[in-house]
Amino acid sequence: MKGSATNVHKKKILILCDIFPPAFAPRMGYLCKYLQDSEWEPIVVTETVPGNMFAFLTGKCKATFITFYQTNGTWSSKLNWMKTFIADLLFDYKNRVMVKTAEKLIKENSFELILCSTYRTYPLPAALKLSQKYHLPLIVDNRDIIEQYPKEEFIGHQLPHLFGLEKVFASFFRWKLLKDRNKVLRVANCITTVSPWHVECLKRYNPNVQLIYNGFAPELFYPKHIPSQQFRITFTGRLVSLAMGNPGMLFSAIQKLADDKIFTPKECRVDWYTDESTEKIIRQEAAKFISVNDFQNYHRFLPANEIPDILHQSSVLLIMCNKSNGTRMKGIMGTKFFESLGVEKPILCVQSDEDCLEATIKETQAGVAARTEQDVYDFLLETYSQWKEQGFTSVSVRKDVINKYSRKEQAKQFIQLFNTFAKNNG
Repeated sequence: MKGSATNVHKKKILILCDIFPPAFAPRMGYLCKYLQDSEWEPIVVTETVPGNMFAFLTGKCKATFITFYQTNGTWSSKLNWMKTFIADLLFDYKNRVMVKTAEKLIKENSFELILCSTYRTYPLPAALKLSQKYHLPLIVDNRDIIEQYPKEEFIGHQLPHLFGLEKVFASFFRWKLLKDRNKVLRVANCITTVSPWHVECLKRYNPNVQLIYNGFAPELFYPKHIPSQQFRITFTGRLVSLAMGNPGMLFSAIQKLADDKIFTPKECRVDWYTDESTEKIIRQEAAKFISVNDFQNYHRFLPANEIPDILHQSSVLLIMCNKSNGTRMKGIMGTKFFESLGVEKPILCVQSDEDCLEATIKETQAGVAARTEQDVYDFLLETYSQWKEQGFTSVSVRKDVINKYSRKEQAKQFIQLFNTFAKNNG
């Protein structure tokens, strides 16, 4: 990226997204951070979403937040969410508000193009309307897509009881979201997405799909060897359902290591940094094994900039996954995986997706994507032996491979696309 200069006139890009820092939104948050040192100036319009995991990425660009409803857990806030949901479903309410808000910025700025980032569909219709009305090229960034989820996990909120018609409604909702999304994808100038599986899926609608992986911030996630008093297996993230990731192989291997008098709860711990719903799933699965619950520690989510210290003090970094097929998750290569690559700690993927994630773990030589309980047992025993010998663990990853997963490198990829599709290009 080119160095920034206050006297240089920057080209402006309008970014519409469904979520942005301080809430969980590392992909767009880091992009805007690194665009500060480029010839591009991002201006963001997004929805207000609760959360402060990425508060350290705020203030990197101009951002307008639209508050549709308060989320304080009260009945009135839930009612307001439902009203907004119904208005959006019937009248495209949120996209209409997004268009009106963005139009004020378009009248005040000269934009070269629009980038719209989404995990589902919103705010793609707003981006398309603005693109066509103001003749601005449109790049669509699909961080996640509906097709990757096995069932109704894409909805994000638990559906209320609808007299047994929940599945019918979910099917209708899925159909509508895909219809609205694909209408935009077919006419977008370019699509970016996060894994080879996603690329192939989205090429059905638009041949110009570019792969820009998720990644890690190299200034935060780097190797650092800190001796620890315990052998720690660490998970940072959430688990929507067992179809998305199942810890059964891990718990079975831990039980066997305990039975073999190798692991003890005093010396070996499994740390879960997660939310209440994930903890409930984990506790239920751990209870199926005689003594596995004795090894567990549960913690709430930490701000993202505190995660590196946790990873540095860990012995094994756990990635929850499942075999990629029609009834389970597909193509997911989350931010947590790439952050684990950055700190160069042994990665245990349970269980292997037998797809993109496994291939990347093998290519980077970062750990193991376990297909069997024996894979887990052998890997834990090997890393435990390393920890016993030197007080910490590490893995010799392929630097030439993991460097391409740097957020800085990905910002360069976005900038190349911006320069290619900018309105005044050439």
